[in-house]
Parts: sequence; structure tokens; C-alpha cells
Amino acid sequence: MRRRTLLLGAFPALSTAVWAKVREDSLPFPPYRIVGNVYYVGSNDITSFLITSPQGHAIINSGYEETVPIIRDSVRSLGFQLKDVRFLLNGQAHMDHVAGQPLLKALTGAKVVVSEGDARVVETGGKGDFRYEGRMSWKPCHVDRVIHDGETVMLGGTTLTARITPGHTTGCTTWTLPVEADGRRYNVVVIGGVTVLPGDRLLHNPKYPRMADDYARTFRILRSLPCDVPLGAHAGYYGMTEKYERMKKGAKSNPFIDPQGYRDFIDGSEKDFQAELARERARR
Repeated sequence: MRRRTLLLGAFPALSTAVWAKVREDSLPFPPYRIVGNVYYVGSNDITSFLITSPQGHAIINSGYEETVPIIRDSVRSLGFQLKDVRFLLNGQAHMDHVAGQPLLKALTGAKVVVSEGDARVVETGGKGDFRYEGRMSWKPCHVDRVIHDGETVMLGGTTLTARITPGHTTGCTTWTLPVEADGRRYNVVVIGGVTVLPGDRLLHNPKYPRMADDYARTFRILRSLPCDVPLGAHAGYYGMTEKYERMKKGAKSNPFIDPQGYRDFIDGSEKDFQAELARERARR
């Protein structure tokens, strides 16, 4: 508790702009309500989502350590308090999405929930990651609960379901939740990650032998999910900036309700995966 108090006292002296300008993908972005009890509290590209309830809140994705002041200020400006955040969830154990978790955990006192495949990477600050170990590291963060496919996190009247969608990381997690808005129910899907990064070996990868099979299974899972509101680990996954601008200009309907956009994104991502897989097979 003392450590949490000291951190809260230290942060106001550091402006969001000073922290965020360190990285171009973690610049301040206006916080806003997406739909129902789902809010945006992340940066211009590295996303963070606040799920609220009268019994406490959850944050999905913590960004870099430098992103945390953006999250802090956004939560406050929306009228909520960090002390009411009960859970910290994440979609993938890469530095740009989890390096902020130790600091955010200290500020909130929340429980960190991570999939079995990503838990060790989070707890060791990057060790065991098949792609970046030895090249990227961050402060370790204790994991309070290891979650598996289909298990849930209960937050008041909201149920968040973890779907393990591996490939991008071995424990990459897509979170789904139903929300109520304007008398209707909407299915929200927060995609963990689907990008095949440059240099990845999909086939015969000694550090991740099942990588290609995992990606293929992930796309099958994502296609099976009912989705009205697609969100994801990066703003570009769901056209956040363009949708936000439409919302600001008074769009007649909520731009973030976009089931076709979800299907298009999955189609395009799977096409990229299949193309890379074909290139690897052709080289052998």
C-alpha cells in the first residue's frame, strides 16, 4: 500500500505529454465511450480499454510503461477512479501491451489475469518469448490468476470470456463480452493479435513448432465468434481513428458497431497469413 501511495504522489509531476512523446505509437488520444460500459483509455495506436461496473472495473492492455499516464489521465477524465479497477487483462505478452502492467498494478491494486501461454513471459519480463527474448525486456509483473480458453472474469453484471487465439504469442488472448446499449445487446470482441511479424518462421520453427497450426486454429476461432463491435490490440485493427472522427462529427449511428469490418479484418489477416505460409513452403 505504501508503494502505491508513493507512485500516485510522484505521477502528477510528470505530464502525459512528457511520457508519451517517447514513442510515436503511444501518443495521447482523447478518451471516449465506445459502446455501453466499454470505454477507450489508450494511446493513438497502442490500445487500452476500460470496462466499468458498479462493482469495479477492468482494463484490457496496459501498453508501455510510458503509456500508463495516458491510461491514468483518461480514466480520471471519464469520471472513474483507478482505485476501482479490479482486474488487469491483456491480449498478448509483448512489450507494447504488457510493459505497463507492473506500474498499473501498483497504481490500482488490481489482480493481473494472463493466459497460461503468456503468464511466464509476463512474470519474467520477457523471458521465454519465442520471438523477442534477449532483444526486448521489461519489469516483471506477478500474475494473480492464470486463465484458460473459455474461462471468464466476472465484473458486476458483465462477463468477460477469454478465448485463447495463439500464433502472435503462444498465449495470445481475445476477450469477448456482451454489452447493453440503447435497449440492444451487442457482442464486443477485443482481438489479441493476428499479425505474422517480419522474420517469423511459421514452419519448422524450433522455438515455436506449432506456430502455423496455432494461427490456423486462431482464425477458425475468430470466425466463430459473434461480433458487433470489433476492437483490438492496435488502433489499425478496427479503424479507430477514422471511426472516432465520424463519432465526433455526429454520425447518426455508432461507427464502432461494425460487424462487416470485423469479418473484413479477419479475411485480410488470414489472407496475409496464408500468403506467408505459401512463401515459406515455396522456399523449401
